[in-house]
Amino acid sequence: MKAPIAIDEFIAGRERGSHEQPTHYRHVLTFFGLYARPAGKVIPIAAVIRLLAGLDLEPSSVRSSISRLKAKGVLVSQRTASGSGYTLSEDLEPHMLAGDARIFSTRAMGVDEPWLLVSYSVPESERQHRRKIRAGLARMGFGSVVAGLSIGPARLQSDAVEYIREHQLWEYVELFVCQPSAYGDLRAKVSRWWDLDALGNEYQEFVELYQPEVAQWQALLREGNGTAGDAFRLYVPMMTQWRRLPFLDPALPHELLPANWVGITARKVFSDLHRLLNALAAEHVTQVINEYV
Repeated sequence: MKAPIAIDEFIAGRERGSHEQPTHYRHVLTFFGLYARPAGKVIPIAAVIRLLAGLDLEPSSVRSSISRLKAKGVLVSQRTASGSGYTLSEDLEPHMLAGDARIFSTRAMGVDEPWLLVSYSVPESERQHRRKIRAGLARMGFGSVVAGLSIGPARLQSDAVEYIREHQLWEYVELFVCQPSAYGDLRAKVSRWWDLDALGNEYQEFVELYQPEVAQWQALLREGNGTAGDAFRLYVPMMTQWRRLPFLDPALPHELLPANWVGITARKVFSDLHRLLNALAAEHVTQVINEYV
């Protein structure tokens, strides 16, 4: 059961509030998700400590996070020429590839595309499974129609099937691919099935924090002043904040979303910064790792 436990660490990273993972822990997850790829690429611990110190993360916090991730099956320790190192578990690569598609290139659902209904019924004596199903579906971007019935775009079927299979929950769950009828106000219902206000607030927070950085980095790179280290120091926290949002947002049809949906602006901000910073940040990581191999 190591693989589903490991995957759950990434899924749990989409929580906010009392269940939110500590910032240093989320940054460590982001770092390995970005730079220990494909899964199996070993990074010396000394390089990890040095790189994450650039994000003001204490070595003790980084080591504590790595120990927990190793215990959860996310990371695997290996020896390197300079000492110990860590890599993502190779079992995670299919999940990471699916996550890449969601994070970097989600396409909005067409208004005429099918929907997926997930119906589940769990005996009260096994209610822990009900919580696992409900929480897992919400973290994949499913909305809630009523208790025991979730809805999302049909393209989320593979994500749902993987989660249900890995957690051995099939005896409680049925899936149905369907089309909405012509009756009722689907846009109004979507606003009840998903908490679009809360999601919009998170997108707005992202835009306010990172939109000014787009123009600043465009100017820096145009003038030849942007450094790889500075790119890394912005890119990893930005990615940490962004990577959860495309999973909470199932990319619903624009026709069913509020006017001037801030999620569209947020994705453009992310795409612009990813284009500006990704290669430079990776260059910085490679330079540091090469000093330890």
